[in-house]
Amino acid sequence: MKKFILVCLLFSAVSMYAQTNQKNGIALQGYDPVAYFENDQAILGKKEITAQHNDVVYQFSSESNKALFLKNPTQYEPQYGGYCAYGMSNGYKAPIQPEAFTIVDNKLYLNYSLEVKAMWLKEQAARIESANLTWEKLKKS
Repeated sequence: MKKFILVCLLFSAVSMYAQTNQKNGIALQGYDPVAYFENDQAILGKKEITAQHNDVVYQFSSESNKALFLKNPTQYEPQYGGYCAYGMSNGYKAPIQPEAFTIVDNKLYLNYSLEVKAMWLKEQAARIESANLTWEKLKKS
């Protein structure tokens, strides 16, 4: 747990101004945002099937998933710019493990790891409320 907190603090300091968790312009580490909803699993997208939204590129595992995304991108975007929901609930941005996800009220939440996801799930409603407040503050800074 100490390692997680240290990683989160370092990552937060480096990426404080990035609004979307991305690398080289690619969101979700290349995972298909629609697959979380349609397949209930993290599925790596294909480099040749992409769409841009909010200055980042999303990759998709199929053309049909891309089409769904393009109809309503905000439905499939991860919460908190794709940063760890648990970290956000504690006031900082943290990286994610794409397989550590939860869908709550048709919204995608990602976590740093499966272990962190388990902790997040224990107080999910309160953590979402706290993370929402933190995210609003970070978006304005």
